[in-house]
Amino acid sequence: MNWEMLAAIGQLAAVFVGIPSLIYLAVQIREQTKERRQSAVNALTVQWGDLTRALHENAEFAAIYLRGVQSFHDLDAVSKLRFSAFQNRFFKNFEGMYYSRCEGILTPALWGEIERTMSDFLAYDGVRQWWETRKHWHTETFRDVIDAIIARGDKPTAYATYDLSAIARQNDVPPLPNWLRRRGPGND
Repeated sequence: MNWEMLAAIGQLAAVFVGIPSLIYLAVQIREQTKERRQSAVNALTVQWGDLTRALHENAEFAAIYLRGVQSFHDLDAVSKLRFSAFQNRFFKNFEGMYYSRCEGILTPALWGEIERTMSDFLAYDGVRQWWETRKHWHTETFRDVIDAIIARGDKPTAYATYDLSAIARQNDVPPLPNWLRRRGPGND
């Protein structure tokens, strides 16, 4: 055996040892990617739950929200502020989900679910009115996504079974703060 043959045998042995190591490394990277993706989806789900909690835990805000989706312009100043703060969080959440989709973290099926949800909300006049006042707070790319959804002109159906006109009538006057109901500050 000469040196060239020994070198070839050494290289062949390195290949046999190296290939399983590369396969193992690829499997580990793939598993880490799955775990990272699932962790991101879980975080987005928690954020979504935290966001929507305001609607189911606060009847006053739920009424403001339902009036706001009908007409942002018709809300009083305090209700506009509350509705706007909620919508800003809502759309920042959507924007984060959009960029997660762009980075491959969200699957096309999950992004489709999110886009359908956005379409439902954006079908309402009040949400579109709000968007026009605040879209400059978002990236140009995300604005294009939202504007394309609005341009489709979807019909508002998310709250179609709710009697939204009754909500508007029963909340024409905003409720008094607790301290006023108790005859002023310091009269607890």
